[in-house]
Amino acid sequence: MTTAEVRTPSAAPGARPAWRGAAGARLAWLHVRSRRVPGAVLALAVCAAVLHAALRWNWTFNSGKLAQQVPMLIEAGAAAAVVVTTHSPFGEPERAGGRWLPYLRLGTALALTGLAIGVVQLGVTAMNLNGGVLQMARNIIGITGIGLLCSLATGGLLAWVIPMGYIAFAQYALTEAWRSPCTWPVRPPDDRGAWICAGLVFGVGLLAFTLRGARQSIRD
Repeated sequence: MTTAEVRTPSAAPGARPAWRGAAGARLAWLHVRSRRVPGAVLALAVCAAVLHAALRWNWTFNSGKLAQQVPMLIEAGAAAAVVVTTHSPFGEPERAGGRWLPYLRLGTALALTGLAIGVVQLGVTAMNLNGGVLQMARNIIGITGIGLLCSLATGGLLAWVIPMGYIAFAQYALTEAWRSPCTWPVRPPDDRGAWICAGLVFGVGLLAFTLRGARQSIRD
């Protein structure tokens, strides 16, 4: 008896696409779990709750610079929760064997960024947010883009450091009343130049992260 005589049972019509769909869903779920996305979602919920409490109990005083500074810090925290998920616990073996990895990176980053905006927006529902929801969305998008770019150099676990440093710079720009589009976190929500800067940073960061992925060290 040879292997040529072994016949494989024919698959039922429609079984192959269903199997592929199940395998794709499992691959996406394993990728999400390996990046600690459930923990990031919990962190986003905490950020939304803290921002809600800050507005409800008037931690921002609803006027002056604190009305913009406190929400900005919380929005940066939400973006940091997103960029930390760029870290891979597998390193080079995953890069070598995962042909779907760029698509998984892209999908996860986009989904988490959108989720961050949605969850934080829920936290400020019926609240008086200085700058409004549009400014909040622009800040999360731009800060996430900075973090994605930084992950290529620092790795995912430290990708939040430079975005937080940029927010400290933006806080200083706010106190000095700078008007440059490069200080887009403190610009009004209808500032076109600020939107262009934030969108450009996010687009470049997302593209670079999709193609290259976060930096992996030998220790990782």
